Amino acid sequence: MEINYKQIIFAREYRGYSQTELASKIVGLSQSNLSKYEKGIGPLSTDVLNRIIDFLGFPTDFYEKKISNIAENAHYRRKKGMTKNERSQIDLSNKLLGYIVDQMGESVEFPDMSFRMIDLEDGYTPETVAQYTRKYLGLKDEPVRNIFSLLERNGIIIIELDYDVDLFDGVSFLTDGGYYVIIINKNFSNDHKRFTLAHELGHLIMHTSNEFLISEYRDKEDEANKFASEFLMPSDAISNSLRGLKLQYLVELKRYWLTSMASIVRRAKDLKCITNEKYKYFSIELSRRGYRKSEPVSVYIDMPNMYNEAYKLHKNELEYSNEEMATAFSLPIDVLTRFCCPTKTNLKLRLSI
Repeated sequence: MEINYKQIIFAREYRGYSQTELASKIVGLSQSNLSKYEKGIGPLSTDVLNRIIDFLGFPTDFYEKKISNIAENAHYRRKKGMTKNERSQIDLSNKLLGYIVDQMGESVEFPDMSFRMIDLEDGYTPETVAQYTRKYLGLKDEPVRNIFSLLERNGIIIIELDYDVDLFDGVSFLTDGGYYVIIINKNFSNDHKRFTLAHELGHLIMHTSNEFLISEYRDKEDEANKFASEFLMPSDAISNSLRGLKLQYLVELKRYWLTSMASIVRRAKDLKCITNEKYKYFSIELSRRGYRKSEPVSVYIDMPNMYNEAYKLHKNELEYSNEEMATAFSLPIDVLTRFCCPTKTNLKLRLSI
């Protein structure tokens, strides 16, 4: 067996051990030797490697894999303040989810990605890209309602994960196997999740293609935010409602557009429907009333289905037990059960024959 030392790093960090901590658990292993091994400049004996593999609990053939996924092409909506350990755990979890999608894709036929990739260097703006995307989806002046199913029908695999850290919103990336994936933190309000999905869709359309040369001066996060705002609240449709905006109008606008009150106020400012002074007034009032933490009225959102449906196909049609699926995917059973928790689904997938 030829072990990929980077997979040792992966398993160690996923289990939450530093080099020093792991070395203290393994007979015959020093932190110095482990450090050299993980840099690819020093060997470890077969006995020591077997002890490491047994201790970390990943199957032997996991260490022959190469899981990169989001190393180069990930787009995070991450706030300041996240610790190094929190970031590492989220990064590794997202890589594993991308890997599981690739493994499922060997037996399940996912819909093809149908969104057109658009290069802003060709003269487009994030807003015009959003307008084109809405037109492609057949949306006129109405709000985007079933956003999960809308994106999934067009080939984007969406996964909600229960991250207990509120510093991670979502991420989008192209897996090693070529699947477009969005992962979002389920522990946010529905309007927050809707904006995150639209933001990540913007990243996938404008920033994922390897053919696009993105200048260093460009702010990809700002571009994705502008795309999301136009995608969810198209300027031609919402502008009239934002002129003369009053605080008491925000709840009804939120109910209709299914976006947060804060994002509606920001939209009014960006479209020059309110002055900067009025925007400051709204911001102060939203904070004073506690709406920055929790807004009144919960908006509707549907549920992601495709990933869970793929899991169910393996269980019901292919008759895999969780243990057999873990073995087939070269994963520990605890990793598989953590990342494969089905909910009620409506989307139907086909087996890949």
